[in-house]
Amino acid sequence: MNVKNRIKELYDSEDMNPLYLDQLMGLLDIEDQQRSMLEDVLEEMVEDGELVKTRKGKYALPSTLGMLVGRIQGNPKGYGFFIPDDKGMDDVFISPEHMNSAMHNDRVLIRLLSKRGYDGLSREGDIVKILERANKTVVGTLERDRGFGFVIPDDSKISNDIFLPANAMGDAKTGHKVVVEITKWPLRRRNPEGKVIEILGHKDDAGTDILSIIRQFDLPGEFSKDVVLHAEDIARPVKEDEVAKRLDLRELSVFTIDGEDAKDFDDAVSIERLSNGNYKLGVHIADVTHYVKDGSVIDIEAYKRGTSIYLVDRVIPMLPQKLSNGICSLNPNEDRLAVSVFMEIDNKGNVINHSVHESIICSKARMIYDHVTYVLEAENVDDLDNNIFDTYIPYIDELKLMEELCGILNNKRKKRGSIDFDTQETRIDLDDDDKPISIFPEQRGISNRIIEEFMIVTNETIAEYMHWGNIPSIFRIHEEPDRERVEEFNRFIYNFGYHLKGVGSDSIHPKVFQELLDGIKGKKEERIINDVALRAMKKAIYSPDSLGHFGLASKFYCHFTSPIRRYPDLMVHRILKEVIHGELDGREAKRLEETLPNIANHCSKRERIAEEAERETSNLKKCEYMLDKIGWRYSGIISGVTNYGIYVQLPNTIEGFVAYRTIDYDYYIYDEKNYCAVGERTRMVYRLGDAIDIKVQNVDMSSRNIDFVIAES
Repeated sequence: MNVKNRIKELYDSEDMNPLYLDQLMGLLDIEDQQRSMLEDVLEEMVEDGELVKTRKGKYALPSTLGMLVGRIQGNPKGYGFFIPDDKGMDDVFISPEHMNSAMHNDRVLIRLLSKRGYDGLSREGDIVKILERANKTVVGTLERDRGFGFVIPDDSKISNDIFLPANAMGDAKTGHKVVVEITKWPLRRRNPEGKVIEILGHKDDAGTDILSIIRQFDLPGEFSKDVVLHAEDIARPVKEDEVAKRLDLRELSVFTIDGEDAKDFDDAVSIERLSNGNYKLGVHIADVTHYVKDGSVIDIEAYKRGTSIYLVDRVIPMLPQKLSNGICSLNPNEDRLAVSVFMEIDNKGNVINHSVHESIICSKARMIYDHVTYVLEAENVDDLDNNIFDTYIPYIDELKLMEELCGILNNKRKKRGSIDFDTQETRIDLDDDDKPISIFPEQRGISNRIIEEFMIVTNETIAEYMHWGNIPSIFRIHEEPDRERVEEFNRFIYNFGYHLKGVGSDSIHPKVFQELLDGIKGKKEERIINDVALRAMKKAIYSPDSLGHFGLASKFYCHFTSPIRRYPDLMVHRILKEVIHGELDGREAKRLEETLPNIANHCSKRERIAEEAERETSNLKKCEYMLDKIGWRYSGIISGVTNYGIYVQLPNTIEGFVAYRTIDYDYYIYDEKNYCAVGERTRMVYRLGDAIDIKVQNVDMSSRNIDFVIAES
């Protein structure tokens, strides 16, 4: 055990008081000649916020001194919220005077000023030390003045403009989107200072908006020459000696079902009815690890990226195109290496047995979700005379069998309490100039649900195998929601006449959420209750510990089915293949146990960044779509109520804000307890889920906000 771990173990072993260096040397049995080495380790731990050094020179855990370590979430008004590293702790409010020049996302050490969080109110804190600066570069819009300039950050959570001296602006002009490097960090009464390192273009130029978001989130760009050359070198046709080692499934009726725009096909499916009446489901996943070897230049780059990122106008892939759209993709009528999972499933949805094989397949067809749904819902297959459906006709029986098994698997999940959130995905269509021309909610047809159910049962089967086999792995976990959040959600739905069973007990079953969601189907409050319920949940993350998935009511779950676009899936494949080849010995298992926590944590972070960037580009294009809709009238529903106004969501998923100050015939008071706003004079009530008519008043592209006013009847 290294010295750092010994120090951690010492402090964690009991409620250890602050200790002098000499005391630590004695307790750790460290000799005088190693004193400087210990001092270096302690100072490193102080820099990382793992220990605090007192004025008297003692070393203590931050918690011993009433301090916490975490990150700051900034606010445009200058205050922030401290998000503790300890996920079990509440956030802490940091007032502007206690921010101590910290910026959004900085890693900090705070001292609690009040502990009011225990009675439901916000705790307050004071930033004692900035441990790590997050914003080495900032993206924003330049405003030049005589002899100097300012950059207004695109990220509104960064409340300070960046000051630029005359010699730090280069050729950038007012209105340019730029990337600035911070050269001096802010002080209490001084803005941060920086210099322009990249000009992205004028803020009104086509493409500058998305490029700004890419730079804002520091998303990866083009692959390096080394990665591209390596991909070209390994993206070769399947060799016969490799085929001889594998289960040959090229004659099996296998096909893919994906979206119309998909170019990388991770998964293909097959099905047959067994003589005993059970189903034999085959899920065939691209064998990415055959090409992406552990520690290779492609593997290192894929790990850095963590995931493919799907922006409105482009995809930033995890793997080079030669692999993602080429040799790894299960393209139709091409031999491809796969990892095939066969599951025998009975008529109750139970997986009776399963087997996993390195295989070679040849997809017989590339099917599209909308077409499959149309085929399955057609009253008479003979009416499908359009050439489009010639691809599907030979597989009608298999598609019907898949639909049948999908229903069985879905019923099983519902019975055990799996929560089926009816989340609303948005589709944004762009023209050749990347201007949004239509925005509407995506529809989930039976074909989407078939693939969804098949991937879930495969992920569960692999996770259970890894768990009971004591195999180190990466699992997808979703922990039970916090009791306080459940109680708050229960108070919210009480306003609609609903109640969650079992609230107040130590544990809550996901089934009570699904029963609620079933009960609101088709009602006006369905969408808003769905959204609020989703926000009450914890976020699913990756973990080396098999802790189950609350939302799916699943004891064992992992991500296995998308190794082209998710690094955790690639890792699960790699470990599974080590098991298949008998390479997972004690030494390798120990190495995995040491490395998997960091890999899981890194992949969770990359996933969050990808989601935020995807959401930003979506919001950007929604605002752009509404630019020429000023004065238009729409019907929507109230999706949020705040101190300052109400949010209204339109049927196309676009959301805007109605400020109370624009309602000139009354003064509105926010009723936090009942999630509504009440007019002081008229007693008119605006409540979550209510239908409302609005007019579009203003669109602010810089803040990505849309302002509505209530339409007069």
